[in-house]
Amino acid sequence: MDRIFRALADATRRDILRRTLSGEASVSQLAAAYDMSFAAVQKHVAVLEGAGLVTKHPQGRERVVRGNPETIERAKSLLDRYEQIWRARIDRLDALLADTTERQ
Repeated sequence: MDRIFRALADATRRDILRRTLSGEASVSQLAAAYDMSFAAVQKHVAVLEGAGLVTKHPQGRERVVRGNPETIERAKSLLDRYEQIWRARIDRLDALLADTTERQ
């Protein structure tokens, strides 16, 4: 999970992921959209691939990148569990504050 959230911490990588979740794109196509070198975009894709957020496969002479929605779902499930924990804590705090207010 650390790799996933570390990869998502960068705006360029989030944008690459967004673009590849809606359809495949070659690394060249991805690089054309950014004001950075091809190598820099390759490094961003490598970070996303290392986190399991995208996959790359050869198509002719190019490498095509595709988003991996299953990994996004795993991250979402983790965040949902944390949300449940924090909502329960907030509910207990609300109950405690209500009890304190009633005693005054």
